Amino acid sequence: MIASLLDRLDGVKRIGVDRWLARCPAHDDQHPSLAVRELDGGRLLLHDFAGCSVAEIVAAIGLELSDLFPERPSHRGKSERRPFPAQDVLRAVEREVLIAATAASFLGNGGTLTDTDRTRLLLASQRITQAVLESRHD
Repeated sequence: MIASLLDRLDGVKRIGVDRWLARCPAHDDQHPSLAVRELDGGRLLLHDFAGCSVAEIVAAIGLELSDLFPERPSHRGKSERRPFPAQDVLRAVEREVLIAATAASFLGNGGTLTDTDRTRLLLASQRITQAVLESRHD
């Protein structure tokens, strides 16, 4: 589908792996303002930095919004896994590491943990471990 889309655009320039810039067909674009990106599975993302909507862009080149998304095979298997963005995962892990570091510092200074503190520290450890295990599946 990406080739068909790019053939309908003017001024196409590859700017990276599965990324292009082109002149937007929905307005009188003198300089490329339309970003095109192909995702895994063939899904296409369009963004016009001049402000045209995706609906306006696809209509201007004779496509439908549904053309940006390849048909999925119909099967009753496991649903597609949608991982969390890495930044969100790192923020969550950062919080758990902060809890572990705070407990370690407290213990290092001769403090003792309450049952509630120990339970929370164990939870932090489990969450960090789970994040590491999940990252191995991607």
